[in-house]
Amino acid sequence: MNLKAGLWQQQTLKLMMTQELTQAIALLQYSAQELTAFLENKALENPLLQIEHVNVRPMNPLIDRNRRKHEKTEKDWIEQIADRPFSWEEQLISQLNLKKLPAEQLKVIRHLINNLDENGYFNGDLNEIARNLKVPVELAEDGLAVLQTLEPVGIGARNLQECLLIQIDYELPDNDLAKKIVTDYFVPFAEKKWRRIAKELQVTLKDIQEIFDQIQLLNPKPGAILGREAAAYIIPDVIVEQSDEGWIVRMFDDLIPKISFNESYFNRFKDKDRQVSRFLQEKVQDYQWIIKSIEQRRETLTKVVTKIVERQSAFFQKGPQFLAPMTMKEIAAELDIHESTVSRAVREKYVQTPVGTFTLKSFFTSTIQTTAGDETTSSTQVKNAIRKLIEMENKQKPLSDQEIAEQLKAMEGMVVSRRTIAKYRDQLGIPSSTKRKRFN
Repeated sequence: MNLKAGLWQQQTLKLMMTQELTQAIALLQYSAQELTAFLENKALENPLLQIEHVNVRPMNPLIDRNRRKHEKTEKDWIEQIADRPFSWEEQLISQLNLKKLPAEQLKVIRHLINNLDENGYFNGDLNEIARNLKVPVELAEDGLAVLQTLEPVGIGARNLQECLLIQIDYELPDNDLAKKIVTDYFVPFAEKKWRRIAKELQVTLKDIQEIFDQIQLLNPKPGAILGREAAAYIIPDVIVEQSDEGWIVRMFDDLIPKISFNESYFNRFKDKDRQVSRFLQEKVQDYQWIIKSIEQRRETLTKVVTKIVERQSAFFQKGPQFLAPMTMKEIAAELDIHESTVSRAVREKYVQTPVGTFTLKSFFTSTIQTTAGDETTSSTQVKNAIRKLIEMENKQKPLSDQEIAEQLKAMEGMVVSRRTIAKYRDQLGIPSSTKRKRFN
């Protein structure tokens, strides 16, 4: 083996990721909001790049003020109230009679409220809270008892069992069997080991089934009622409309700011010294690359959505239940682009259709083989078929995953394994056959 040091020349070909190429790839995967933020940042560092938000208009104080005042008087007064959500503490404290409640007790209750989790459960330590507030433990226990009398019923419980018992006392005060089962048989009751419970309590399985149905109506997460999130608005990136001539794919660019070249700035400084001229030339190239990248993003996204519409015509006409199997690899092959380009194009983007607004990624589903030769079906169609079978099953003898697989093959021609059925059933939030079984 020759281990001598030396110098050699070697010629190789490499694909280099230039800054411009990296920028074009990044712009392709940006959503409308991300693209807007990118352009605003670019406008700060490139004086030749001007952006104008076409959906934002400055107010004329001499004209618009009187018009806005007139419009406000015509609206209902309640619409002018600020939409400020109340905090947990405000919603719970407002239910107390503050005049009859000692200040020290109110202080303890406020501290207990701060120890509630997002589901409304108390996860603090009463002894530690009492020690920190320098009050007796009995006062902390009394405060928790007061907290548990507030609405929503079940708030302040230390665990699910206590939460259900609080709600049973409120909703089913005369149902001693329900209290007994949840108090003494909580785990076997949840695991549906009812024969043992029925034998020890000398009741029928039908009685336990009735208790189960009533408890199903209770709220295991009472704190979720108090938490109010602001409404999330989805702005589509693409709009698909139907006309007499067929489907129309239209880009929705209203939120993306308009870009223009700052001609006056360029003309003012282009004949300055060499360093300024070099700087301006760099910014001109940067501007041109941004314009080119945005146009390329628009063209690629339009091509991808157009191909999706061609492949999913039944979906756009009849609804999500007619979603056909389709992969990104297939779309990429038909458009003669890379699969990663399709993935970037559909990332975090929405399309508005006659049957609703959907993420572009939702149109890509795995392929399931059928018994009809070369025909295939999508995983979404399989999930819909599973849901229908379970809705129609005999609840006293629910279908096992293997029986569902056999019925799908016999009735729908869908070839699906038992393990795939179990996976899809979990994704649909449907329990197993043993937990779906009813005794009446």
